[in-house]
Amino acid sequence: MNQGHAQDKLDSLLTQGSESEFYAQLLAEVTAICRSLGIIDEQRIEHNFVKLWLPLALDLAQASQKLERTFIQGVLGGQGTGKSTLCIILQLILQDLGFSVASLSIDDLYLTYAQRQALQEQDPRLIWRGPPGTHDVQLGLEVIDQCWRSDGATEVSLPRFDKSLFDGAGDRIEPEITSQPDILLFEGWFVGVKPVATDSFDNPPAPIITESDKKFAIDCNQRLQAYFTLWDKLDSLVVLYPEDYRLSQQWRIEAEEKMIAQGKTGMSGQEIAQFVEYFWKALHPELFIKPLTKTADLVVEIQRDRNFGKIYQPRNL
Repeated sequence: MNQGHAQDKLDSLLTQGSESEFYAQLLAEVTAICRSLGIIDEQRIEHNFVKLWLPLALDLAQASQKLERTFIQGVLGGQGTGKSTLCIILQLILQDLGFSVASLSIDDLYLTYAQRQALQEQDPRLIWRGPPGTHDVQLGLEVIDQCWRSDGATEVSLPRFDKSLFDGAGDRIEPEITSQPDILLFEGWFVGVKPVATDSFDNPPAPIITESDKKFAIDCNQRLQAYFTLWDKLDSLVVLYPEDYRLSQQWRIEAEEKMIAQGKTGMSGQEIAQFVEYFWKALHPELFIKPLTKTADLVVEIQRDRNFGKIYQPRNL
């Protein structure tokens, strides 16, 4: 796209909003991608477009223009909060405005299958990938370093992970090669999460019940320290926060039931409960996510029906 035209479109949307000549076409493009993602309620789509998707994209566009390097936007959200959907739609809008955008998930930074097998031998509690300690933090730093490189290089190697390999244990696949983006969307279930005080585990919330549960939670808390260098690279953090953290379990059940109805393999209710509770034991939302609702750059409350509730900027309160 011609840069002048892209700037005109950005300026028009910033100053005129829904009255902009570009508004209707952009909303139509977002509606089309939402339908492909299974979101078909047009009233809900426009509500989300007006309330979050477009304003956040415009903020990112302006923030990016002030930097001479890639802007790193963190997106934190548990299962079912819509972090992947948010990143897909932000990428669409920003590209329409003339910005190059790349996406990276914390899942893309998992250790290889062989490395995780060795890690599990050292710590049998790491029965599933996901908790702190199962990622290659240095790999994430290398990606951001490539994005920020100023030596004339134009390529960035984005790691990718296939969860279906090794009977669902997953492994890395060939990285995706892209040009240096204007904006990198970095999403994950504990992106930006930092350790909490050890006395937080004196009387922790369920399902952290037994002494072994507490020991696992304390160890995961300590392992978060290794992620500090990665979180320090974030220019901004958006937190998608359910009105009740337990909704993630309900949403996971709904997702699995939908998969089974389509003839795919899915987990039973009991398996889902064990799976979700495992992650609550590792990094309980009440202990680790809730504090970020007071310090993040933007917090989006996710309601039971997955619509957006209150949206606010804690730092401006």
